[in-house]
Amino acid sequence: MIGPLQALNYADVDLYNLPVLRNIIQSYYQGLTLHGVLNALVFTQFFISGWMLYLPVRDLGAKINLKFAWGTYIMMTAGLLIAAVPLLLDQATVLYTFYPPMQGSPVFYIGASIMVAATWFVLGQVVYTWWAWKKANPGRVTPLVTYMSVATWLMWFIASLGLVIEALTMLVPWSLGLVKGIDPLLSRTLFWWTGHAIVYFWLLPAYISWYAFLPRHAGGRLVSEPLVRLAFAMFLINGTPVGLHHQFSDPNVANSWKVIHMLLTFTVAIPSLLTAFSVAASLEDAARARGGRGYFAWMGKLPWNNPVFTGQVLAMVSFILGGAGGIANASYSFSGVVHNTAWIPGHFHITVGTATTLSFMAIALWLVPHLTGKRLAQPKVALWSMWGWFAGMMVFALGMHWQGLLHVPRRSHVSAMAQSLETVFEGTKLPAAITGVSGVMLFIAGVMFFYVLFKTLLSPKVQDGESVALPYSDAMNPAGQQLASAGLLTRVTEPLLALFVVGLLAVLLVYLPVILPMITNYQFIPGQQLWRTP
Repeated sequence: MIGPLQALNYADVDLYNLPVLRNIIQSYYQGLTLHGVLNALVFTQFFISGWMLYLPVRDLGAKINLKFAWGTYIMMTAGLLIAAVPLLLDQATVLYTFYPPMQGSPVFYIGASIMVAATWFVLGQVVYTWWAWKKANPGRVTPLVTYMSVATWLMWFIASLGLVIEALTMLVPWSLGLVKGIDPLLSRTLFWWTGHAIVYFWLLPAYISWYAFLPRHAGGRLVSEPLVRLAFAMFLINGTPVGLHHQFSDPNVANSWKVIHMLLTFTVAIPSLLTAFSVAASLEDAARARGGRGYFAWMGKLPWNNPVFTGQVLAMVSFILGGAGGIANASYSFSGVVHNTAWIPGHFHITVGTATTLSFMAIALWLVPHLTGKRLAQPKVALWSMWGWFAGMMVFALGMHWQGLLHVPRRSHVSAMAQSLETVFEGTKLPAAITGVSGVMLFIAGVMFFYVLFKTLLSPKVQDGESVALPYSDAMNPAGQQLASAGLLTRVTEPLLALFVVGLLAVLLVYLPVILPMITNYQFIPGQQLWRTP
């Protein structure tokens, strides 16, 4: 609900000063903090924690300690409620990145830490279940969905270490007054240890559906299972040591390490390109099985009337554009042009806001009926919501990228300026209007989606829920069941714990030389609550 307010802000329309809103949201920056935290941390974390516990358990046919599982979600919810109190009271308006020396309430940092800790308990349960299956099935190849889930959780453990270290050793003691200050540069560096890698924690659960279920929804087959394993193994090893490309303008970070992180960021594009090839080939297989012909005409044979299929394919299309923009953002020479401009939220709204979010929305359209045994309500409205969200985000991205190139700043209450946006930033009238229209489009699409979702949940049950089999896709080139007879690629990528160690060592190798000098030259900066300054 806050998202349209952000879009209208960049259309030079200020709704934050309306009396009805001022009683709920006290400032633009509080609204921006709520928008970022609730969407980037809460929505993604809750969905992923449920999705990637349920899938491997069903995939392995395992039984888990349900009391422990429910305890983790209760803990996660408790952390959310604790963090929500200072957010709603305007005591933690520190934005999604919560950069010190901006200082929020210790209650916010503690609540957020509890939420992250809860994900580790889910992680532990998934890895324990997988390891127990491995011990009971020596020499067997890990089933694909479980492999992808475990690889993602192991990557998340490595990625989340930066945020955990920052919270426990810096943010919480500092906000409680136990230390006299905080080092903003060290805190920022630890944040981006996690801050970019978390994108893959959001994205890889969508990849699981694109690989394992989308071909089946289209009526086709997965092209190559060993290729999928390679992509996830590459993310596990190289998904985390890439964060310094967010800090090209930061002082006291050697340019050599910035360049190394830039190059490592470029290599992350490789598993994404493998995914684009593999999924596109799977969809072509489905279309040609339906009678599709020609170089491009086969696309018309795909089931575009299925919202589950259409939503995920549109999400993939958006990620092609977002991935291209990401390569530009990671470029040392280009980053300075768009750094801290509206270009950046334009970029991550077509990666996180579309590739991830639209995939999760489309997944929910089959997962909720699957779990509840209910029939999807209003499939046509669901389809319109998929197209509406995609179109809205594309329009938003166009407006924001355009404004970024005209130097409009990000994270700024531009609609509250004394002068009009067009007066301060010449040429922004059209892209500003485009951005405002996108906010309305996204609001309508969101309402349609939740209408379908809640109508489905409130509809009568038509079958047993979880007894229905998951819609696994067959593979043209399966990995096989026995490791001894599997291909080289499968044997190399199977030892996930060994790959985890390699990934952890890679992170330490490229981050410790950067962080250790900051620790030895720690700068004690007092906290500030800038949003409360008159």
